[in-house]
Order: sequence, then C-alpha cells, then structure tokens
Amino acid sequence: MWTCRSCGRLPRAPTAASAAARCVRAWAGYNGRGLAERLFVLDRGAPRSYNPECLQGRPSGRQPCFEADRRAARARGPRHRGGFTALPNITPEIFKAYDIRGTYPDQFNEEAAYNIARAFAKALKGKTAVVGHDMRESWKTLIPAVIKGLNDSGVDVWDIGLASTPLFYYSVNALGGDIGLQLTASHNPAKYNGFKPTGPQAIPSISFVSNQEICRLANEAQFETPEKPGQVLGQRDLLDDYIEAVIQAAGVDDFSGLKLVIDTGNGMGGYVVPKLTERLRADVVPLYWDLDGTFPNHEANPLDESTMEDLKKKVVEVGADLGVAYDGDADRVRFVDEKGESVPGDMITALLARQILRHHPGEKILYDLRSSRAVREEIEKAGGEPVMCRVGHGLIKRQMREEGGIFAGELSCHYYFRNFYITDNGDLAMLHLVGLLKETGSRLSELWRPIKRYFHSGEINSEVEDVPGKLKELEDLYGPKGKSVLHLDGLTVEFEDWWFNVRPSNTEPLLRLTLEAPTEEQMAAHRDELLKVIRS
Repeated sequence: MWTCRSCGRLPRAPTAASAAARCVRAWAGYNGRGLAERLFVLDRGAPRSYNPECLQGRPSGRQPCFEADRRAARARGPRHRGGFTALPNITPEIFKAYDIRGTYPDQFNEEAAYNIARAFAKALKGKTAVVGHDMRESWKTLIPAVIKGLNDSGVDVWDIGLASTPLFYYSVNALGGDIGLQLTASHNPAKYNGFKPTGPQAIPSISFVSNQEICRLANEAQFETPEKPGQVLGQRDLLDDYIEAVIQAAGVDDFSGLKLVIDTGNGMGGYVVPKLTERLRADVVPLYWDLDGTFPNHEANPLDESTMEDLKKKVVEVGADLGVAYDGDADRVRFVDEKGESVPGDMITALLARQILRHHPGEKILYDLRSSRAVREEIEKAGGEPVMCRVGHGLIKRQMREEGGIFAGELSCHYYFRNFYITDNGDLAMLHLVGLLKETGSRLSELWRPIKRYFHSGEINSEVEDVPGKLKELEDLYGPKGKSVLHLDGLTVEFEDWWFNVRPSNTEPLLRLTLEAPTEEQMAAHRDELLKVIRS
C-alpha cells in the first residue's frame, strides 16, 4: 500500500494503480505567505516532491512548485484534475445564491476547492486572480488547492494571505484581478468554509455566471490543459494601503473624544481593526481581537442577539460612546448605543444615509425591502431619493450600479458604498457613524430612538410545500385590500398604516415573512393572521 512520505497517510486513492493519487495533508505547512512544506504526490506509483518555496519568490535553483505535475498532465493530454482520479462529487447544497459554503471536509474539501477554482477560471476566462482567506484553520490545505486549480487553468495568482472580505475586495481592484476568490464562511460556525467569489472590480461573480453553472462545471471537471500554466505572481499585503483608502473614502481621520468598545468575535476584524483604530487615535476597549477560527468566545454573527451580550455589558461598564460588533469576515457590522442597546440594522441605514446626504445632497439611497418604512421617510427628509431593492449582496450591488446609488443598507447590517468599489464594508460603516456622532455632538441613542416609530416583526421563516401557490393565495387574499402590491422580491403589500413582505428562500422550501405596523398590538395581530394563512 502506498503512503505519503510527508505525513504517512494513505493517499486519496490507496493503490499504486491510481493514475494520480495524492495526499493533500502534506500541504499542512502553508502559512499564508507561502508553502513551508513540500507536497508529495503519488503519480502512477512514483512519488514526487515539489519545492513550493518559489511561491515566496525566493531563488532556489530547484523545480518550481507543481511544475513536474504540470509536465505529467501535458503528457497525458487534457484529462487533468489536479491529481484527483475520480470525477468530483460536490454537493449542490453548498452553492448558495451569492456565495459557496459547506462543512469541511465532508462537503467542501481540497478536491472541491480545486475544481471550483478551475470552474471559475473556465467561466470567467480571467488571466489574473486574487486569492485570500480568513482565519479558519482549514485554509492551510484549501488555499494551495485553490492556487493550483487556478494555475492549472493558466491563471496567474496574487496571494494576499490573511484578509478580511473588505480588504479582499480592495485588493481585487488594486491588483487588477479578473477573478477573486476569498476563502471564508463569513459568520458561519468553525466547521464551515467556502468562497466569496468575484469577477473584475470585485463585482460579484453571479453578475457573470450563476453558482449553479459553477456547480455543473466543477462536477463535470472537463478542463483543458493550457498551453502555458499560470504562476504565483507573489504575496501582497495591502493592509496599510487599504486603511488609508478607507479613511479617505469616509472623510473621517480622527476618533479622538469618543470611547469605543469593538468586538471582532475572533474573526477577521481583529486583523484590520487594531491598525485602523491606532491610525485614527481611537480610545478603544478591545473584545476578542485574537484571530481564532474556532470562535472560542461566541460565534462571529452579530445578528444573533446572544453574541452581543458581552459587548453590551462592556459598553455600559466602561462608559463607552459606541459599541461595534463585526461578523467573521468583517463585511458586516452591528452597533450598540451608549446605553448598551443593540441598534437595528435599518436604523443604522437611516442614520448613515443622513450623514452621507449631508455631504452629497440629492443622491439615491438604496434600502432593502425588509427595512422599516421610517428609512424611506428619513431619506426623503434628508433630501435624498429612496430606492427600494431586493435582498442579497449580489443583487444590491448590481442595482447600485444600475441606479447610480451612493449608498445602500440592508436589515442584515450590510452597508454598501459607491466610493469604495460598490462593496459592503464594516470598517467604512463604522467610520461614517463615528463621523455622524462627532459632527452632531449627539449620543447614538438620541439619534436612532426617534426614528424607530414603528413596530417591526423581524424576519420569520415558515416551511411551505407549495411556495408559488402560497404566494398566489396571499396575493388573492390581501392584494385587493392593499394600497399597493409589489413583486420586487416575493410579494409586498402596503396598506395605509402597515405593510408586509413574504419572499421565498433561494435554497429551501421556505417563505420569509416581514411586517411592520404603528403599534405592537397591531403588528402582532397582523403577524398571527398572516402566519395562520402561510402555515395552513
């Protein structure tokens, strides 16, 4: 029985008869700036070792990384799947509406990462890619597979190593990437990993190719061997450049006079925030800034109110002006006021819109259709043009480009900025909010509490067997009574003093209900009535 000379494990196909069996565990020495260990491959029973030091641009006089495997692949012809012998069997379940996420290693592993990278190279026809990753331990074996998949497709790669998703978006633009693959599972638990993929200019890949098509291409694995394989162009750390760009985009360069508590939840905010707040001379109390992909303190998901408890207590304890909670990859951020109360995401949308319109009057502001009616009213009051949009970062970014919107906000605490490549950015949202507090001299509670003049249900999920049929039933029942009926995303019916939206899940047989009314009693009555219809 053949075993890997590097780690002693069995190869993926445990016989010498396999055409190209390999043990991916030998990649475990990857450290974010290059491979520190050799990769051993069993190819027709003949073990080969590769010297990956060339990834770091160091002269070695030895064969560049993976070159022997490439020569063997060219000799065999176009049938080449990076050393994996069987057709991949990547579950469609991991291909979400806007990104790719699954449990590691059963759903998303090195073979999946390799073939998905090749699928994106084939679909996007790019020449240069930017690859980064978050702090989850599985990156150590997954990133080399991603780089190899791109190189085997003839794509050159910039490796930016550790990066928050906003830093990754910036890097795709700064380095001129045609393809961007950020290895992250965002706010999901430690056992997950996946991709946030982009095309050029960090435009979401779904603007060019659906994730369903990527699933098909990755599982089909019909990839041609390029005339010239791609290469690793080098490692780039653009954190300092990114920080200066964010500060310039926000127009806020000084946090002095305010005390902040910032909880990065052991996620990628802990990579950016220390240097950012030091640059801004901020008085900051840190919470869980150490990078740890096991999330030992709480999941990095600020939409889960239980993960906000430590932050809320600390804000009150130290007398802070503002609390900030990042999600796992730092593209999403939620805020806590000086009283220790979590601020709803749509209330922050209204406040940031007010701040941006103060400097850019008359601009279009996008808000997702689950947001409070107060958001639209506040945008109009501030002299802006409110534009309702669908839910989901890929769709919102597309509509921002089409509408020319300067800013967009989601109930889920994603905030998007035209002057930062039309991407969602937790750092920029924090800077704008601090700018508002400093310019107005107001406490955060004084700014957001008066805006919350309606009672909002939040989003309520219900399993439904016949989603289209149930949507039609709801429209037949409520449409004739409503002031307006919209089909922007599912069904929205607006009445004189209340409204509701019911929209289908992209991946499950679910309907998601959101509604709002002037009083808590009215909201509860409408909610119960709607749920009775939905769940009948």
